[in-house]
Amino acid sequence: MNYIPEVNHYVKWKNNILDLCLEGWIYFKDAHYITIEMAVRPKRKDDYEHSSIHRNERVLVLCYKNQWKELTYIKSRKSVNDES
Repeated sequence: MNYIPEVNHYVKWKNNILDLCLEGWIYFKDAHYITIEMAVRPKRKDDYEHSSIHRNERVLVLCYKNQWKELTYIKSRKSVNDES
């Protein structure tokens, strides 16, 4: 059975065609793609004051459904606020 990614799974993505190996938390899942969170940093004070909806800036990478077979599940967390 193939791995089915879920939000808050930590995965490693090995893509031989692009010669890349990335890892991070699955931040969003759709029927056609997921986003993998590669980095998080706090917003600068000025940016946060102008748009306080999100506290952090995130670097997200798209992984389409046909690429999910290249993912390896590592671990899970309960929520985005869980630091494990």
